[in-house]
Amino acid sequence: MSDQYYSAIQEQWSNIRALYMAYAGKKPIMLYDIHEKKIYAYPYKEFKEELSEKSQVSLEIDYKSTSVHGGMIVFVRDNIERKLVSYVMNTDAATVQ
Repeated sequence: MSDQYYSAIQEQWSNIRALYMAYAGKKPIMLYDIHEKKIYAYPYKEFKEELSEKSQVSLEIDYKSTSVHGGMIVFVRDNIERKLVSYVMNTDAATVQ
């Protein structure tokens, strides 16, 4: 997979997973800012409120499915390209669910 954002997740996977596991009971939404090189864990409801209506619906579907299957949602933010890309990830390995 030659997806630059997925590659960025793979490079930071141990850090993303560690932060997620620290808050796993709250099932946070993870955000990796590709230019700041910072990882954030957000409460689901607060993160969802910041999205467009269409993106909120998509996130809700993914979040419910991910919660059942023990995964996490990771967003990659690219402020230069003005992109916010999401991935549904396994918590065990840096693979897309």
